[in-house]
Amino acid sequence: MANFNTAEDILRLAIGREIEANVFYNLLTQFVDDPQVRALCSELASEELEHKGILELELMKLGSVVKPPLAADIKNTVLPKPLDYMLEMARVSQMDLEKVVLLAMEKEKTSFRLYMDLLSSTTDPASRETMMNLAEEEARHKISFEIEYERLATTRKKQ
Repeated sequence: MANFNTAEDILRLAIGREIEANVFYNLLTQFVDDPQVRALCSELASEELEHKGILELELMKLGSVVKPPLAADIKNTVLPKPLDYMLEMARVSQMDLEKVVLLAMEKEKTSFRLYMDLLSSTTDPASRETMMNLAEEEARHKISFEIEYERLATTRKKQ
């Protein structure tokens, strides 16, 4: 985990991750044929936007202005660029459904870890509570994909 100079840095990183997750799940709905997994991805895409809103509110509480990133900011960020998404989706399109669900589970696990790391990087009680709540949400997302994975595995065994 990189060192952050301010709570604003932490929140901006988290906002970027929520945007990334939203885009990933929206794109995933276009590649998934299973209606239950597609519905789950659509639901989670919406929830990731809600998380972004929560984080933006925390940013505003610090007195920072929430603004879209400038092109120069995007060039210097570690967040994926449109080409990164296209490459990932090309890889996803070659996966079977169970592997796609495993990938989504791994992404949620990574997000959970991010929020737990961010939790330890802040001392403000309200920000700590926000990070804990978001970590719990990401854990629930992972569990949702675990349930879908088990359903898919069970269905495959019956065939």
